[in-house]
This record gives sequence, structure tokens and C-alpha cells, in this order.
Amino acid sequence: DEEDETETDTPSAAGTSSSRRRRRRRRRSGDGATEAEAVTDDPERTVVKVREPRKKEEPSDEVQSIKGSTRLEAKKQRRREGREQGRRRVPIITEAEFLARREAVERVMVVRQSGERTQIGVLEDNVLVEHYVNKEQATSYVGNVYLGKVQNVLPSMEAAFVDIGKGRNAVLYAGEVNFEALGMSGGPRRIEAALKSGQSVLVQVTKDPIGHKGARLTSQVSLPGRYLVYVPEGSMTGISRKLPDTERARLKTILKKIVPEDAGVIVRTAAEGASEDELRRDVERLQAQWEDIQKKAKSGNAPTLLYGEPDMTVRVVRDIFNEDFSKVVVSGDEAWDTIHGYVSHVAPDLADRLQRWTSETDVFAVHRIDEQLMKALDRKVWLPSGGSLVIDKTEAMIVVDVNTGKFTGQGGNLEETVTRNNLEAAEEIVRQLRLRDLGGIVVVDFIDMVLESNRDLVMRRLLECLGRDRTKHQVAEVTSLGLVQMTRKRVGQGLLESFSETCVHCNGRGVIVHMEQPTSVGGGGGKRSKKRGRGAAQEIEGRPEQAEAELEVETEAEVAAETAAPVALAEPEFVPDEELYSSAAEAEAAATRGRGRRRATRK
Repeated sequence: DEEDETETDTPSAAGTSSSRRRRRRRRRSGDGATEAEAVTDDPERTVVKVREPRKKEEPSDEVQSIKGSTRLEAKKQRRREGREQGRRRVPIITEAEFLARREAVERVMVVRQSGERTQIGVLEDNVLVEHYVNKEQATSYVGNVYLGKVQNVLPSMEAAFVDIGKGRNAVLYAGEVNFEALGMSGGPRRIEAALKSGQSVLVQVTKDPIGHKGARLTSQVSLPGRYLVYVPEGSMTGISRKLPDTERARLKTILKKIVPEDAGVIVRTAAEGASEDELRRDVERLQAQWEDIQKKAKSGNAPTLLYGEPDMTVRVVRDIFNEDFSKVVVSGDEAWDTIHGYVSHVAPDLADRLQRWTSETDVFAVHRIDEQLMKALDRKVWLPSGGSLVIDKTEAMIVVDVNTGKFTGQGGNLEETVTRNNLEAAEEIVRQLRLRDLGGIVVVDFIDMVLESNRDLVMRRLLECLGRDRTKHQVAEVTSLGLVQMTRKRVGQGLLESFSETCVHCNGRGVIVHMEQPTSVGGGGGKRSKKRGRGAAQEIEGRPEQAEAELEVETEAEVAAETAAPVALAEPEFVPDEELYSSAAEAEAAATRGRGRRRATRK
């Protein structure tokens, strides 16, 4: 029976394969088959579709646009790139690695209050890595919540300018607008549809005014606490990746119990080891703070301040001071009262690490902080082995150049010398970025290395050092020219701007341009005018009458020389060059002809 079934199946299979071959031949040849052939070759109700080749899009000279908001689309792209990088990211550190990283560095915080200025320095192994300064005339607005008034909306820029009562208008971009709170969760998200001129809007400052740019705003408010950041009207819950996996699991279990459904939280690194009661108190305090802001917003008139961030001293201690610090040294009565009162209330277990400085010697001088600050204000930074860094800040980016300088190596070849210099430079670059508070795009030009393993070693060292940086950063791939690209979030104005002011003569450019040509008095050669120009200023300051007389005498002598009759000069003797002629007789004949022509000319 099986043989019979096989025999009966064979003709049908052969017919099917032959019809397929005929269809393929028709497609290749492009000849249209008649309906009769189609009926006989193909089974009934068979539809044959030939896929047309995909047309390549030709480059267009017209400007292209996208549907919806450009800033929202850019935000989505950044999130996609962040997710892709998250998949390639190094796994969360273990508890052993977390403890080893903590014990590897001794961290000390030094606070000095002098008059209206308060300075805070963070030292790692007695090396200054971060610096914060607070001046009464330059108060930071970051974190403050305002009820602002929309001045105008620019649809083409997808931005709105908001008056927050600080003189200069702040800017609110479409990507930072909370469309859900404005009742536009379903429709198209256009900023001109969400905001109108004269409308009141609840905003929070994310960046201070820098240069000619106004403050940066967001309508997605977040309130920072000691252990976590409270995000009202949010649904996301995040935990710092700097915590070990066991601690993350414990905190995740606690958050499910204490976080309300209509809010989200971001757990900070300082929450490591915090109890459930401490986290609950933090959430309840921030929730009450948000309710107070909402009450003020309903009854207030724009523009007005609804919530102000605490003093810089409290803010730095709240954000940075944790178990990693061995001690905090405080100089100044007012600063001591503020810090001691805050730590005793919020983190009493860390109060024993506070030390009050009572000596008459300056606390910054003892820890050599002022000396390190002066070096950080220079353009050139020397490395311990003799190499150097040159750090330049431009309008678009921060550029760092690595040089070997005086470092000539300790044996080995050029590749080893260059790699050791680059390893030192990678550590110092991260320290300078933190200390100078540099932000934006950063491009580093390391010295070229031949071996790929050495390039990977330098990149690993750079990433390890960046692990200590609290500020958000991102390292991109190395370019084809060997440049390392990275970005670092810019929040403050920077160290150099805190201790300097723009030059009024060159407007911060560093050079003064002169378009006028230097004018000389009278005629004469260049030597005389140069000599007179070099000493003219001193002569006029010391003996103005004598200087004027000398200038007048020189001018009269020059005029007399120009008006005098020309004097005939003695005729130079013509000496023929024998190398230009084939014989001495030919050279003598040429000399005779030359003398004869000159006599005829004089006659």
C-alpha cells in the first residue's frame, strides 16, 4: 500500500514542480502569459505577485521635518540609546566590591566660613577632588519651585519663556513640559497647545543662568530628601546602581510598602543601610512638602517662589555626606550650628563624625586646599611623572590635550612611555573635571598608542575613575582620530567663574585686536623710526620739552636732506667675472665694451 501511495503522489509532485519552474521562467523573461496558459499551468484561485525591487531614496535638497515635537523625539532617541547602553553596561556590583571600593579611599569634608563666603572641599586621600563655594551675591536657584508666568511661546523653537521674578526670563522646552498634568495625555503634544501667554505654570529650576542664557526650567517637579528623591505625579521607582544587589533587593521590598500609588521615588546611595522607619519619614516629609507647594500655587499670584532649596552648606551635606566619609571638619560658628543641627536631626548616627575646628590656623591652609585651588585655576596642569594637561574651555566644548612634557620614561620603549603617561592623565582628567566643575561636551586628545590592548587599558582606567563622580556623565566611543568623547552634566557655573570676572578690555578673549597701522613721524629709514618709537613714550613722560625739541631738529635735518641737490657718486670699477667667459681675452673685451657704452651715455 505504501508503494501505491508513493506512486500516486509522484506525478502530482512532478506537475507542481514543473509549474513552478514555468512561473519562474515567465518572471525572468518578463513575457506575459495568456489566460489559457495560466489556467492550465496554475491551480484554480492562484494569485501570482511579483515583488518590485525596493527603490533607493535619492538624497533630497529640501529640508525635511518630523511629525510631532522635535524635542520629544530627541528625548525618545536618548532614552533608546540609554537602554541600549544599559544592556551593555557592567552588571551591578557585588557587596564585596562595594565595600572594597569604600575602604579604598579615605574621604574627608572640610568646611570654612569666612564672612559671607562659605567654602566646602572634598578630599580623597588628602587630594582635593571637589569644591563648592557659596556667595551671597551669586545664589543658586537650582531646585527652587516657582509659580511662573508665561511671557511668550515660540512654536518654531518648541520653547516657552517664563517669568519667575528674577529679571531675566527662564526657558521651558517642550521636552520638559508635563503634558499629563495639563490634561493633554491623549492628544498631540505641542507646546503652543499646552501653554499660552499670560498663563500661570508650576516650574522648577534645573540649571542656573550661564552667560547670556537664562535659567532652565522643567514642569516635572522632583523634591530631594536625605535618602530618596520624591517625584509627585510619577510612576517610576529607581534605585542607585552604585548599591550592591542585596541592598537593592531589600530597598525594593520596603518601597512597595511606603511609596504612595500616585508618586514615584528615586533611591539615593545614602539610603544604604537605612531602616524602613527612616525611609517612611523621608517619604512622608516630602509628601507634606508637595502638598504645601500645591496649596501655595492655588492661592498665589505669578510670579512667586513656592519652595526654596536650603542653603548650599545644608544641600551639600544632604547630598554628599554619608558612611563613606571618615570625618567632617567645620570652621565657623554659624556653619557649625547649621551642619550639626541638620545632621543630628536627619542622620544622628553620623553626628560623631563631625569635628569643630577651633585652632587659629586656617583649616584650608592645614589641608593645603588653597594651594590646590590655585593650581586648578591654571590652564596647564602638571602630572606627577612630568607630563602635562592643557585644558581649554570653548563655547562648544571642553578640550583636553595630553602631553608627555618632561616625562621621558623609565626604560622600555616609546609605547610603554606613552601608555604610562596616558594612564596618569586619565586619573588627573577626571579629578580636574570634578574639581573645576566642567560640564557639557568634553573631548580628550590622548597621545596615540599603537596597541589596542593599551588603548583599552586607558579607557578602563578612565571609566574606573569616573565611577567616583556623582555628576551624571556618559562616555562615547573613540573617534577615528583617536579622540575620546564624553558628556558631563553642567549644573553650576564652574570653579574659574566663581573666582574670576571677565576682562573689560578684551571681553574675555585674551587678545586685543589693533586694526590701525603704526604711524611714524617724518620720513627716514626703519631703524630711526623704530628707535624713536621705542623710547618716545619715556622721553615724553620724563622730559617733554626736550623730546619735542629733538623731534623738531630731526625733522628739519630730514627736510634739508630731501631738498639738497643730488651729488654724483664715484663710478665703481668694472671687474669681469672670468667664470662667465670661455677665456681671459673674451672677458677683457667685454669689459672694454662696457666702459665704452658708459662714456657714450655720459656724453
